[in-house]
Amino acid sequence: MHCTKMFFGWMMVSVLFSCGPAKNTAGLQEDGFVKTGLSKSEEMLRHMLPAANKKFSARTGAYPRTTNKSGELVTTSMYDWTPGFFPGSLWYAYEYSKNDSMKAEAIKWTEKLAPLQTFTQHHDLGFMMYCSYGNAYRLTGNEAYKKILVNSAKALSTRFNPTAGVIKSWNSFKSWHGNATYYFPVIIDNMMNLELLFFASKVSGDTSFRHIAVTHALTTMKHHFRPDHSSYHVVCYDSTNGKVVAKETAQGYADNSTWSRGQAWAIYGYTMVYRETKDPRFLEMAIGLSNYFINNKRLPEDYVPYWDFNANEAGYTPGVKSHANKMSTLYRDASAASITASALLELSTYVSDNQSKQYKTAAVKILRSLSSDAYMARPGTNGNFIIEHCVGSLPHQSEIDAPLVYADYYYMEALLRYQQLQKGGVLFAGN
Repeated sequence: MHCTKMFFGWMMVSVLFSCGPAKNTAGLQEDGFVKTGLSKSEEMLRHMLPAANKKFSARTGAYPRTTNKSGELVTTSMYDWTPGFFPGSLWYAYEYSKNDSMKAEAIKWTEKLAPLQTFTQHHDLGFMMYCSYGNAYRLTGNEAYKKILVNSAKALSTRFNPTAGVIKSWNSFKSWHGNATYYFPVIIDNMMNLELLFFASKVSGDTSFRHIAVTHALTTMKHHFRPDHSSYHVVCYDSTNGKVVAKETAQGYADNSTWSRGQAWAIYGYTMVYRETKDPRFLEMAIGLSNYFINNKRLPEDYVPYWDFNANEAGYTPGVKSHANKMSTLYRDASAASITASALLELSTYVSDNQSKQYKTAAVKILRSLSSDAYMARPGTNGNFIIEHCVGSLPHQSEIDAPLVYADYYYMEALLRYQQLQKGGVLFAGN
C-alpha cells in the first residue's frame, strides 16, 4: 500500500490520505505493454488454476473472486454475481495464446455454470453467463452454448417489470439510512446484463428480449443520471405504479456522489446498447458519461480513479450505517479503470475523429498504468490475480485495496480490443 498525504482546498482544508500506487508508470514501450500484459495475465491464470481446482465444490462451485488479508485465494459460490469472470478470463487467455490446455480449462470452468441457465434469484445472469458462455460461443461456435445463453436470457427476463420498465436487480435493498428497505431496487450495474438479451434476440428471433433491453436502457437513462452525466447507484421503484421512490447508494460514498465503478458500468453499458441499436440517444449518453469520467477534476494523473469521485468531499455525506463514515483513506479502484478502458476503446470506434483520439488516448493511458508495476502484480503474489488496488464495497467494509476477478477480466478484454484496433481489425463485441 502506497500512501501519501494530500490537501484539497475545496474540502475544508482537511488532510486526507490517498492510498494508491506511487511507482513510476513511465518507460513502457508504446505497444509493448499489450503483449507483456497478456503474457503475464496468462501466466498468472496458470498459476491460479491449481488452487482454484483444489477449492472447487460440485455442490456450490467455488469460483475465484479475490484474496484474504494473507494473500490467499478467496472463492465465491457459482450463485453469486462473479463466477463468469474467471472462465471469461481463461477464454481471453486462450484467444491470445491459442494454447489448447488453456482452452480445455476454459471449457471446464464454463460448463460447470450450466445449472445457472434457469437461475432467477438476481439480475446478474449477464455477468455470470455471457462473460463465460458468450465468449465460449464466440470462440468455438458450439451450438449447445447458444441454447444455454438463450435459456439464460429467458431467466433474466422474468425479472422485468413492464409497469416500471426495468429489470429488478436485487430482491431487496437495505438503505444505509435508518431501517428503510426497498423491494424493487435497480442498480446501474444492471446495464451490463442487457448484452445477453440482445444476443438472445439475434440468435433466436425472439424480439421480446430486445424490447426488454431497450426499455430498461431508456428507463434507466431517464432516472439514473444527473444533468452532468454522473450516475446514481441505486434507484428504487414502486413495482405497482412504476414511480421512483428513492435514489441512494449501496457501494458508493453517498447518495449524491458518483461511485467510480458505477460510472464505468454506465459507460460500458450505453456504449454496448448503442452498438446493438444504433440509436443516437444512447451514443449521446455514452459520450456524456465518458466525458464526466475522463475530465473529472478528481481523476488522478494516471487515470485510475478513486473508488468514488466524491469520497471525503464536502457536501457528500454517507448514510449513518455505512462504513464510509469511518474511512478517510482515498483508495483507488483499478476495476473501474479496467472497465472504462475497455468501454472507451469501443466508444472510440463510433465517434468523430477528434473524440475517437481522445477516448483511445484515455484508454491507452489507463492500460499503460494498469500494465505497470504500480498495479500489475508479480507472478506468485496477489493470489495470482493480475491487477492490484481495487475496491469491492467500502461501505460494506469488503474487498478494500484488494484484487478482484472482474478487474482482471476487463483488463484482458481491453488489451485484446486495443490489439485488434492496432491491427486495423473489428473489435470483438457482440456475437
